[in-house]
Amino acid sequence: MRVVITGGAGFLGFRLAEALLEQGSLVGADGAQAPIEEVVLFDQPDSVARLRSVPTGSEAVGGDISDASVAAALLGDGPVAVFHLASVVSGMGERDFDLALRVNLDGARHLLEACRAHPHPVRLTTSSSLAVFGPASGDPVHDGSLVQPATTYGMTKAMLELMINDYSRKGFLDGRAARLPTVIIRPGAPNAAASSAASAIFREPLAGTDYRLPLPAETVMAVASVESVIDNLITLHELPGELLEGRRTVTFPGTSASFAEMLDVLRGAVAADHLGSVTIDPDPAVQAIVATWPTQVDGARGLSLGLRPADDLATTLSAYRQRYI
Repeated sequence: MRVVITGGAGFLGFRLAEALLEQGSLVGADGAQAPIEEVVLFDQPDSVARLRSVPTGSEAVGGDISDASVAAALLGDGPVAVFHLASVVSGMGERDFDLALRVNLDGARHLLEACRAHPHPVRLTTSSSLAVFGPASGDPVHDGSLVQPATTYGMTKAMLELMINDYSRKGFLDGRAARLPTVIIRPGAPNAAASSAASAIFREPLAGTDYRLPLPAETVMAVASVESVIDNLITLHELPGELLEGRRTVTFPGTSASFAEMLDVLRGAVAADHLGSVTIDPDPAVQAIVATWPTQVDGARGLSLGLRPADDLATTLSAYRQRYI
């Protein structure tokens, strides 16, 4: 089986590729385990060019997800499974409405159409976000909460969830969507996501770099460790489709904490003289986006389907330090 991961040069896509290659097999659209023969990491050409290496058994391919011919070529002509993670993130989506539509909607639709036209049935798992919820959704949120996003990014993710449900209803593919909390702790440079502060609050001080937090310390965010999200993406992908009929989107479990609490966990694990400083410098644009997101997640349905709980902050921090420091 070929496995295609869009957004594969990104942090989550790369880690997913490693986990899948270590697992060695994956449940296909027919419900049977099949050996993974190759993993394709698809991303923007400049993102692919920055990769220093790729996991053994994988190949990095650059291209434009909004190009229909590129989407079709990615799948090949044999059995294939797809993890669609490519997306314009929240902050960029607010700044560039047309780019968000072109990548998050047109790109997704072209990929779904390629799956629909493929000679073999395709199982596809995509990443959605808690940004599909807004102030009217309530807090905590769960799979039955009102989907009424208050950002362009959230709107595109909500529409992707609807497309996944309808393409699956019509039998064009076997799709499922993972509604993710903010995934932490991301290594490397900050990105344009409004949620990036939840990684930077750990990453930058650990690197000895002074960090200016663009949100008040009392701001609460729902987060989940990359380890739990990777495990749960694979679990969701392998669930029998009949368990998801009519409700193809699953809200992943998360844990909630203020930035002050995140700092307390960091300072409890690492001596202050080994950390960069943190100052509070709220950015109104970032605040406006984050203020529309729920702060608490009820992941009970996901847990009932076999997803695992989110790790606590101390466990998440320990895993990051073991891997990257």
